[in-house]
Amino acid sequence: MKMSVIYWSGTGNTSAMANAIAEGAKEAGAEVKLLEVGSASAADVSDADLVALGCPAMGAETLEDGEFEPFYESVKASLAGKKTALFGSYGWGDGEWMRTWQDDASAAGAVVFRGEGLILNEAPDAAGIDTCKAYGKEFAQQ
Repeated sequence: MKMSVIYWSGTGNTSAMANAIAEGAKEAGAEVKLLEVGSASAADVSDADLVALGCPAMGAETLEDGEFEPFYESVKASLAGKKTALFGSYGWGDGEWMRTWQDDASAAGAVVFRGEGLILNEAPDAAGIDTCKAYGKEFAQQ
């Protein structure tokens, strides 16, 4: 199973989540590419069996608009029918950005893992890292 984990992180919180998700997926036997969004290409999405996309909440609970959102918009059509996990951290609000993102990905035809994204408040603690590893492992075992 080929899996791409593509993320943007401003403070390191979503990066820590991405690394733990990738680690869990590798433990489950997946071949994992872990990429910061600036290093990712459309082929990293289209060539993968599974795609995990990570972005924290920004501003008024939106996706980061300098790098991540343009990348997401450019690959959104190729998510149709693809098993897709969404994840990110937030520091305020109630997770509205994730609900908006999951609805958008689902409307594009993505098969959103568990029907919702994984969100953690602020920096992941040890329990949060364990949650991310388990999430990655379960996602890879689909």
